[in-house]
Amino acid sequence: MQSKLSDTDLIDQTLAGDQSAYADLVKRHQRFVFTLAMRFAKSREDAEEIAQDCFIKAYRSLESFQRQSKFTTWLYSIVYTTAMTTLRKKRVATDSIDDEDAFIQIENKVSGYDENNVENKSRSFYLSQAIDQLLPDDATIITLFYKGEQSLEEIAQTMGLEANTVKVKLFRARQRLKEKLERNLKHEAKELI
Repeated sequence: MQSKLSDTDLIDQTLAGDQSAYADLVKRHQRFVFTLAMRFAKSREDAEEIAQDCFIKAYRSLESFQRQSKFTTWLYSIVYTTAMTTLRKKRVATDSIDDEDAFIQIENKVSGYDENNVENKSRSFYLSQAIDQLLPDDATIITLFYKGEQSLEEIAQTMGLEANTVKVKLFRARQRLKEKLERNLKHEAKELI
């Protein structure tokens, strides 16, 4: 029955003391929160830790949710800040999107994926693989825009940027994603021939 309730209704019930309502909120959004966390962490364990921390932080801050934006926008901004904090603590380099040397270093680190697994040769696999090879900001913007179906304004609010900046970053992220896909698929075509 609660699955038919809106996020706002579930928040109201949670604030009134109904713990199962928050459990429903978590169930509703856990998959996408984890996906977004994976875009930053690159390891399942770190992504699970980030996702869990996000839901704990969201629960503790639920009273401060002002309802001026969608709950998902507020929640994803928590994911973003939690992921950035976690990555800083673990001393993972989060260089600027325009730092081509850092981009090449990250590309070299992730280029060793096992591409010989025949059952994983699908569009979804290649798209996910290419997104994983992007810098965290690029992967986040692509994920929020396409999988999260958020507007530029919502992404800007989530990431603490201006909407025009997000528009430019989205354009650049698409270009880099296209390059990754072309490179990966060209490599696959050579292997198959």
